[in-house]
Amino acid sequence: MSDSSTLPPARLRPEAELARAALSAPVLARAARLARWAGPGTRVDAGGGLAEEQLPAAAEQLGLSGDDAAAYASEAWRIAVDTGLVDITDEEAGTVAPGEDLALLTGSPQDVLGVWLTALEAVLADASVPDLDDLVDAMAEGGEVDLSSLDWDPDAESEFLDGVLGNLYLLTVGEEGPGDAPVPLPALAASVIVPSDMGEPSNEVLEQVSDAMMRLDDQFRLLEPIGLVEYQPVDEALMADVDEEPAVPVDEADVSRYGMVRLTPLGLYGLRARLLDAGFEAPAVGDLADKGADALLDGTAPFPPAAAHAETELWLAGRGPLDAARELLAAARGTDTGAPLRRLRCQQALSLVGTEAEPALREVLDDAELGGLARVWLTEHGARDVPAPPQEMVFWLTIDTVAAQLAAEGNSEELRALVEGLAQQHSGFFDTAWRVEHPATPDVLEAMGRLHPDKKIAKEARKAAFKARSQQGG
Repeated sequence: MSDSSTLPPARLRPEAELARAALSAPVLARAARLARWAGPGTRVDAGGGLAEEQLPAAAEQLGLSGDDAAAYASEAWRIAVDTGLVDITDEEAGTVAPGEDLALLTGSPQDVLGVWLTALEAVLADASVPDLDDLVDAMAEGGEVDLSSLDWDPDAESEFLDGVLGNLYLLTVGEEGPGDAPVPLPALAASVIVPSDMGEPSNEVLEQVSDAMMRLDDQFRLLEPIGLVEYQPVDEALMADVDEEPAVPVDEADVSRYGMVRLTPLGLYGLRARLLDAGFEAPAVGDLADKGADALLDGTAPFPPAAAHAETELWLAGRGPLDAARELLAAARGTDTGAPLRRLRCQQALSLVGTEAEPALREVLDDAELGGLARVWLTEHGARDVPAPPQEMVFWLTIDTVAAQLAAEGNSEELRALVEGLAQQHSGFFDTAWRVEHPATPDVLEAMGRLHPDKKIAKEARKAAFKARSQQGG
C-alpha cells in the first residue's frame, strides 16, 4: 500500500457515538477508573508502574479477580500513565496526582477520541512485543535484553502488524471486500505473506502463513479490549499437539475455527487517523460536503461508485437543486485529462437532482462540452421540446464518455461491451470519430483498438487513432 495512493473513503459513525464506544472500551474504562481512584497514598515504582503491594486493591477497584487480575490492573495503570490520565508528581517518592488529560474524558467527543488514540498506540506497541516469558529468558547479565537471541526485530514486527491492519482497513472500506463482515484470520495472514503474483503457495509459504496466524491470534486478543476489533480466537483444539486427541471432533472445513476478525466502527476511525498521520490519502465520506462542486467532482473521481454516490448525496443535501446543478455544470467544464471523469461524476450527481434543476440544464444546451449530457438529463426527466443534438455533439459526447470510463475503470468488461456496441451501432464510426476535436480522441480510439475482439474493427480503430493524433499534431 503506497502512501501516495488515495484509499477508498471510509464511512465513519458520528463522533459522539465513537466517543461513547471509546469510553466503554475495557482498556480505557479501567485506566480511567484507576486514575480517579488514585490518591495521595498511591505509590509507583521506578518505572512508573503501580507498586506491587497496591495491585490487589487496584484489581478490587476494577472488579477483577483470578490469576490475571493483578496483570490487568497493572496494564490499566500503565495506560492511565501513558495517556496522561495520571501524572507522576515525584519520581523519587513515587507519588502521583490526577493528570490534566483526565478532564478530557468528560469533554467533547474529539477530546475523548484523542485520549483513546493515545491509548491505542500504547496497546499497539504492546502487541508488537513477544511473550514476556521469552524476554525474561533472554535477559543478559547486565540486565539488558539480548534481542538477537529472541529472533525478534521490533521494527519488522511493528511493520508486520501495521501491514495486517492496513489490509484489514482496505477490506473494510473497499466495495469488493466483506465490509462489516468478519475476515477469516488465514486470509488476512496470507494477504501480507503470499506474494500477489504467486499461483499455488509453496509449503514454505504456507508454513509462514500458519506462523503469522499464531502471532496474529495473540495480537488480536490484545487489541480487542481497546475496542479496535471484534475477534473470535483460533479454536484451541486446532492447536493441540498432533499426538493428543482433541476433546471434541474438529471440523477443519469450518473456517471460523481458524479465527475471525472484524474492524469495529471505532477501529475504523482509529486506523484512518493513523493512516492520515502516516501520510496516506484516507478520505471519509462527508469530507467534501462543505466544499465547492469542483472539489466534489475531483475528489470523488477515484471513489468507487457507491462511495461517490453517498458523498454526492451529502453534498446535495446542503444545497438547493437549481443552484447545485448550476455549480456542478460550471465545475464540469475543461479540456484537461481529468475533465471527462469530472463530467461523468457531474452526470451521476445530476441524476440525483429533481426536475427543479431543469432551467440549469437548458442553459447549457448549446455548450459544446455540456450540451450532450444536458440533453440526456432532460430526456431522462421527461422534459419537453428537447432539441436533437448535432452529429458533432453526439460524437464528442461519445469520446468523452469512453474517456471517462477509461479513467474510472480501465479496461473493464463494461467498457469492452460499450466499445463493441459503439462500433456495431454506428456504421462508419471510425471514419468520423477521428475528426472529433476532443483532447482524448487519439487515446480513446487506441483503447477501442485494444479492446475490440474483432481484428478487422480493431485495426480500423488503430488507423483512426493514428489519424487523430496526426491531426492534433501528436
